[in-house]
Amino acid sequence: MNLFNVYPLFNINPVKAQGSFLWDDKGEKYLDFYGGHAVISIGHNHPHYQTQLKNQLDKISFYSNSVQNELQTELADKLGKLSGLEDYNLFLCNSGAEANENALKLASFHNGKSKVLYFSGSFHGRTSAAVSVTDNPKIVAPVNYDERFIKSEWNNIEQLEAIFEKQGNEISSVIIEGIQGVGGIMIPTVEFLTKIKELCEKHDTVLILDEVQSGYGRSGYFFAYQEFGIEADIITTAKGMGNGFPIGGVLIHPKFQASNGLLGTTFGGNHLACVAAIAVLDVMKDENLIENAQKMGAYIENEIKDFPHIKTIRRKGLMIGIELDRDCSEVRNNLLYNHHIFTGNSNDKSVLRILPALNIKKEETDLFISALKTVLENL
Repeated sequence: MNLFNVYPLFNINPVKAQGSFLWDDKGEKYLDFYGGHAVISIGHNHPHYQTQLKNQLDKISFYSNSVQNELQTELADKLGKLSGLEDYNLFLCNSGAEANENALKLASFHNGKSKVLYFSGSFHGRTSAAVSVTDNPKIVAPVNYDERFIKSEWNNIEQLEAIFEKQGNEISSVIIEGIQGVGGIMIPTVEFLTKIKELCEKHDTVLILDEVQSGYGRSGYFFAYQEFGIEADIITTAKGMGNGFPIGGVLIHPKFQASNGLLGTTFGGNHLACVAAIAVLDVMKDENLIENAQKMGAYIENEIKDFPHIKTIRRKGLMIGIELDRDCSEVRNNLLYNHHIFTGNSNDKSVLRILPALNIKKEETDLFISALKTVLENL
C-alpha cells in the first residue's frame, strides 16, 4: 500500500527535535521558525512535557468518556485560570476542525437557526461544515457546498451590515478567526469585531471565535480576540494546545445549556491528550511565555522592518506575516535549503508566515534575522 499523495513534501526527513531545532536523518540541523503550523508552542520535547507524558504512560493511556477522568477537570480548571475565562465550560475533542464542527452545531442547537456567516480569506478546517466556511473553493467538494453558508468580505463593515439587514434573523452564527493564519496573518480591526458582536447580540446570533492558530498565547494575549475587549460566545482552540499531541477544545459561554448526548467524541479528552495539554499550560505559566511572545515578536519586527523587499509586516506577538514585493517561495526555499530554517507560506503567495515556539530565545531569533537579511539582500 502507498500513501494517498495529497501533500507536497520537502525532501527532508526530521528524526529528532529539541527546543527550537530539528535534525534530519542525515544529521543536518534546522531552526524551526514555523512549529508545524503553530503547533509547537513550548518547544520540541520540553523536559516537563516529556516527563508528564512518560509518567502517564505508566498509568493509563485511554478510556472512553463514559467514565470519570480527573485530568479533564484539571485541564479545564487551569485553562480557565490562565485564559481568564473561568466561567466558561470546556468540551474536549481532537482537532481544530472538530472543534469548529462542534461549535457550529452547538450554536444551531442553541438558537434553532441554520445559516452561518464567514469571511473572505478564512480557513476553519477540512471537515463538513468547517470546510463550508473556509474560503478556498479548491478544497470545498460539491457535497460540502450549501447556500446556508454566507461569505462576507474581511473588515468590510458596510457589507456585514447589509447581510444582517437582509438575513440576520436566519443567521445562527458568525465564525471568525482571531487572526487569519492561512489567509496571510490578516488582523481584524477593533471596529469590525465590535460591529460583529453588536449585530450578533441584536439578532440572537452566536459569535464563534476560531482561535485554533491565533490562540494559546500566540498573539501575545491568551486568545487574540481578547485584545479587543469583546466577549465571545464560543471559542475554539487546538494547534498549540497540545504541543504536537492531537487535542482540540471548545470553550462555551455559560448561557449554553448542556444535555446528555448533545456533543460527543471517542478519543477527545483522553488521558494522554489531557496530560499534554496540562503540561503546556504549566510551562506557559511558569516561563511567562505569553509575555515572551510579545517581547520576541516585537524584537523580530523591529530588526527586520527596514530589510529590502519587505512591503509590510503584519504581526501580533509571535504570529508574523512578512509581505514581500514578490512570491515568497524563493525566499522560503532559500531559507530552508541554504540556511536550514523552516518558515511557512499562506494563501497570499507574497506572505512569508513566521510561527516560532513561544519560548524562542534571542540568539535563535538572531539566526533567523541574519539569514533573512542575507537572502533578501541577495535577491
